Amino acid sequence: MDNISLTPPNILVVDDVNANLIVLSEIIRNAGYIARPVTSANQAISAIEALTPNLILLDISMPEIDGFVFCAMLKKNAITRDIPVIFISALNATEDKIKGFRLGAVDFIAKPFEVEEVTLRINTHLKMYKMQQELEIYNKKLYKIINDQIRKIYEEQKNLVYVLSKVCAARDQSIATHLERVGKNSRLLAMSLQLSSKYREHITNSFVDTIELAAYLHDFGKIAISDIGLFHKEEIILKENDFGKTHTTMGANILQEISSIIENNEFIKMAIDIARYHHEEWNGSGYPTGASGTAIPLSARIVSIVDQYDLMVNSQTEKPSVTHELCMDIINSKSGSQFDPDIVAVFNKIQSQLKKV
Repeated sequence: MDNISLTPPNILVVDDVNANLIVLSEIIRNAGYIARPVTSANQAISAIEALTPNLILLDISMPEIDGFVFCAMLKKNAITRDIPVIFISALNATEDKIKGFRLGAVDFIAKPFEVEEVTLRINTHLKMYKMQQELEIYNKKLYKIINDQIRKIYEEQKNLVYVLSKVCAARDQSIATHLERVGKNSRLLAMSLQLSSKYREHITNSFVDTIELAAYLHDFGKIAISDIGLFHKEEIILKENDFGKTHTTMGANILQEISSIIENNEFIKMAIDIARYHHEEWNGSGYPTGASGTAIPLSARIVSIVDQYDLMVNSQTEKPSVTHELCMDIINSKSGSQFDPDIVAVFNKIQSQLKKV
């Protein structure tokens, strides 16, 4: 922008008649601008490649490439499409003017030239062009500022969820790696579902990014369960009795309170659904609400399978781990009853990648 203000605008004049070039060049120089006269569209192309003009005065009737064709060429090129073009011609019919405007010209000056008219039109369109450039630069700066703010907010949201997951892991150090694996595998499964026609519209790139971190908080309610309930040797206490089942609603309620204080955190919003519904079952026999089918949020249906898979192959209790193959058999046997059958079908396709995680 500094170069625009310090250097006089340069105006390219394209006309195959030398007399017209001389007259227009004189008017341009007297107005305080740089005149760059050429006699053909081909010469104009070379001139533009050497230095982009701030304005183009373009004759219509020229040999080889006429003004209309050349204007169309300019408007199709990303580099030259925004340069204002003013047609100069003895053709003064309405249809010629309409055609010129439709091709993207900003004005039309009829021959013979009136010095004051040409000067005023040049001044007007150069000012408009400068304002347009300044607006574009401002918009780019504003876009960068907004993007930086969005990225900052996004990172703050991520950091909050990350801290909450650390709180959850600190309660029971043995689950830290479990949370990480559930997060990574939930992302992997979501990405794979994104490729299927059934889920393509429901799973965006943002969904994929969000579920990886939100899944870390699927058992967040366990921080509210007493040590006796959490660390009891009998796994049944945590998983089967009513006391243990409350970790779903406890986690969702705590996260809901956090969400009410910190608004518009997409990670927390999804984490609430996952925490509340990840023990629901496809046939409605799960807890805490007995929701079934697609009434269970998609994020929770994804995490439900991933969570159960990891608990079986990487047991955190005295119950021994099972092999990957046996785990897959168990999950498939519960397809359509405990788990969403469509998600299980995709889960089967990525099992080799699951083992790597």
